[in-house]
Amino acid sequence: MLCLRSQLSYPFSSSSLSRAFSPSKHLRHHFKPYSQTPPSNFSIKMTSSQTIEHIVLFKVKEDTDPSKITAMVNGLNSLTSLDQVLHLSVGPILRNRSSSFTFTHLLHSRYNSKQDLESYSAHPNHLSVVKGSVLPIVDDIMAVDWIAHDLVGDLVPPQGSAIRVSFLKLKENVGDQVKDEVIGVIKGIPDNFKGISQLSVGENFSPARAKGFSIASLAVFPGTRELEAVDSNPELVNYQKDKVRDHLENVLVLDYVVPAVPAYSASL
Repeated sequence: MLCLRSQLSYPFSSSSLSRAFSPSKHLRHHFKPYSQTPPSNFSIKMTSSQTIEHIVLFKVKEDTDPSKITAMVNGLNSLTSLDQVLHLSVGPILRNRSSSFTFTHLLHSRYNSKQDLESYSAHPNHLSVVKGSVLPIVDDIMAVDWIAHDLVGDLVPPQGSAIRVSFLKLKENVGDQVKDEVIGVIKGIPDNFKGISQLSVGENFSPARAKGFSIASLAVFPGTRELEAVDSNPELVNYQKDKVRDHLENVLVLDYVVPAVPAYSASL
């Protein structure tokens, strides 16, 4: 959310590596000519009743050859050509605001349904990239999935957009009422921080690799200037933090900039 505890900033400053607008399946085929990098002013505006969000965090081993890191990023980016994928971007993390983890790279992708996410996870191209380019060079991986309801705005965040990803670990024995309260507070953040162009929030439905984090949010900003402006109002930030601080055991906050993506064919 915006630095809950000392770490929280807004929003709250292999197959299992990964796992909407139903008509978007047709929408995606309609826009297939943009399997290469779309122009910077290209976007798909939509209001979807349900979108599946998928975030994977990677910690690349120290002293890894830069060419191997490039191969990992390029291999993962190539998966955007798969039919199940509505959006996929991957690149280095801009800023890690949580000292308890040292992840270096982030993947963000979107799907119409849980079934599409599962099909992506099991796809031979995905498994090949994970086995050949990811697992050999990473020390740690964390994955979180959630359903974003009534997502409004760009399905594909424009190149250069700044994204703040926040994962919340609630205290033990917290009930659904508290979970709903925390999610409600996060949903209300754009009312006070107008620089946010899109907000996605939900409860994680894939606990196996989430390290105990159960609530996730993703805030999209037009650029890094708007992202940094959120932290320049400490009184308002602290006011938001105080609403949920007592319910939290840990918070993980990461900033990321959507990179330009080169063209990829449908095959690896």
